[in-house]
Amino acid sequence: MEILLLLGIPLAGGALLALLGGRRWAPELGVAASFVTFLAAVALTVRVIRDGPITALERQFFIDSFNVVLVTLTTLVGFTTSLFSRPYMRIEADRGKVTAGALRLYYAMFQVFTFTMLLALTTNNMGILWVSMEAATLSTVLLVSLYRTPAAIEAAWKYFILCSVGIAQALFGTILLYFAAEKVLGSGGTAMLWTDLNQVKSQLEPTVMSLAFVFLLVGYGTKVGLVPVHNWLPDAHAEGPTPISAVLSGLLLNVALYAVVRCKALTDGALGTPFAGNLMMGFGLLSVVVAAFLLSRQRDIKRMFAYSSIEHMGLMTFAFGMGGAAATFGALLHMTMHSLTKSAIFFAVGHAAQKSGTQIMDDIRGLIRTNPTIGWGLMLGAIAILGVPPFGVFASEFIILTAAMREQPWATPFLLVALGVAFAAIFGKVQPMVFGETTLPRLPHPPALIPVFVHLAIVLLLGIYIPPYLAAWYRQAAALIG
Repeated sequence: MEILLLLGIPLAGGALLALLGGRRWAPELGVAASFVTFLAAVALTVRVIRDGPITALERQFFIDSFNVVLVTLTTLVGFTTSLFSRPYMRIEADRGKVTAGALRLYYAMFQVFTFTMLLALTTNNMGILWVSMEAATLSTVLLVSLYRTPAAIEAAWKYFILCSVGIAQALFGTILLYFAAEKVLGSGGTAMLWTDLNQVKSQLEPTVMSLAFVFLLVGYGTKVGLVPVHNWLPDAHAEGPTPISAVLSGLLLNVALYAVVRCKALTDGALGTPFAGNLMMGFGLLSVVVAAFLLSRQRDIKRMFAYSSIEHMGLMTFAFGMGGAAATFGALLHMTMHSLTKSAIFFAVGHAAQKSGTQIMDDIRGLIRTNPTIGWGLMLGAIAILGVPPFGVFASEFIILTAAMREQPWATPFLLVALGVAFAAIFGKVQPMVFGETTLPRLPHPPALIPVFVHLAIVLLLGIYIPPYLAAWYRQAAALIG
């Protein structure tokens, strides 16, 4: 029942908003749909914690401690983003940047995008997982191109072409996975069910599985934003509406990495070697290092934080590839901290760019004077994402780094240098934006930044104290995949 509500509400909300999204109360309808979806996720989480992993609808859906963490996180950030979207998109409409038709498209596709992500997280069928990832790409392409400027259309086309090429690689990997499974499980839909594959993974053909994982990693890794298949991500963030930047960084990248981790579990069982983990560590470490050094070259604030997302997704990919209880726990915690922090940063950035009329960092100065709420939101968000204690990103990065020192000491210097370079680049650019000199007057009408401070408060709390039940939840999820 919970799964039907979880998937049915955003799908129905998308259909309703496609018809009624131009009405004045459409944003409130979107907020209500996102809130009820979040409540359904909470109910599903309670059930999984109480009863353990569950399957539904003839085992086509499977929920365990791993994906229910991401389901709850996805619906929470989706709900807070819908709250942020209300004033943000109304200002964009009042300024003539979007038409009534574009608003209807935005609110409808936001719900459809939520549905595709939740479908990817809850499905037990590896084929449906691929379909839902492709559907997420199609829905977000329309959102990235919402402003219909030449730069936005170019960014949307780049996103569509690169991710379509990537998802085609993932399709080939999925076909190879079915080819390996068919010899063990027989033909039919059950050969694509992850739970069945997991039970017989030691019997799957190692050569076919190694080839399948390479294609799956490249395909889904394109959606994760791993270097060198990351090129779409900065453009999509810079040219799309800011709420879409928040859900791209905070949610979509997580879902794509979730797909990679599910495939890694099968490959590890089939090969009995660290082949999959080594590939993930290589791509992850490359992403961390390259993104860190590209941060200092950015002039657009949304592009800068897009590269920051590539860096953090690389760190998570490295940790999941490393495996083990500690590294996997740290990766799951970092997934949560990054989603909450990065979405909060984009909320603050959206208002800062909207108030200043530009996304160029050199033209944004003295936010602490012109609008203290935006200034403090951006500064605290930047400090949090840079891993300054006592914010939760410090805790997750500390766990990952100490695990790397023990398990993969050769990689630790690269990680430390990259994190140091990223710290200097981001802090050096955000500090004058917030505290620099400005002649602009104080801006009237303080923005609605409750979602920013709610997210940062959760990140701060989890950096100081992780409740025992939450820690047990993460440990259980880590045990399933680590």
